[in-house]
Amino acid sequence: MLKGYKISEPFFEFGPKCYMYGETLVDIAKGFEKLADRYGINVILDIPDTEIYRVAQNVDTDKVHVYSQHMDSLPVGRGMGRSLPEALKAAGAVGVMLNHAEHKLSLEEIAEAVRRAEEVGLATMVCADSIDEVKAVARLGPDILVAEPTELIGTGRPADKAYVDEVIKVIRDINPDIRPFPSAGISKGEDCYNIIKAGSSASGCSSAIAKSGDPLKLAEEMISAVRRAYDERTQNTI
Repeated sequence: MLKGYKISEPFFEFGPKCYMYGETLVDIAKGFEKLADRYGINVILDIPDTEIYRVAQNVDTDKVHVYSQHMDSLPVGRGMGRSLPEALKAAGAVGVMLNHAEHKLSLEEIAEAVRRAEEVGLATMVCADSIDEVKAVARLGPDILVAEPTELIGTGRPADKAYVDEVIKVIRDINPDIRPFPSAGISKGEDCYNIIKAGSSASGCSSAIAKSGDPLKLAEEMISAVRRAYDERTQNTI
């Protein structure tokens, strides 16, 4: 867990995978910055390494947190074709996503990558696709733990409340400082609302926004739902 790293709850994550790049992605990032400001929500954009510098130079990084979609744990030196932690940091990344379903890592690799990320000053958002993996990853102390059942990714079918409740309890029992982020299958604002109302620190989306005819319109629907659900949830606990 990165000492001193702060991201306010609730937050929203958008991972464009490799659907977006270049000026298109910069324009989307600027749009997310406006939404972050409008709804008072930090946004994480986990983007391809090639886009990190350009995006980080064009947004307010206090509002839009630029993450890499992957990071290798190698040291400076040999490693053709790898993602070097120091280079990601120098490009403008503030964090990294690890162990996404489309780029799985062993538990040993995750542990070493988390250690290297902390060493260079990068926050970690680690994915897990089962309750057993959630438990194992939680013990490694990432900043954010994304619990995504692989079978739901890209389906438009979100996880049910029982799964969300179980994920949050497991994470909090192991390390209450980790931000729990149950996800997968998010396709509309209602899905985001339900995840946040159930207790998640965040909601997010990849394919549905990236493939939408109007990505920022759908993003606003989701982000406004996150804001509304979190406000209702916290007001009910006062």
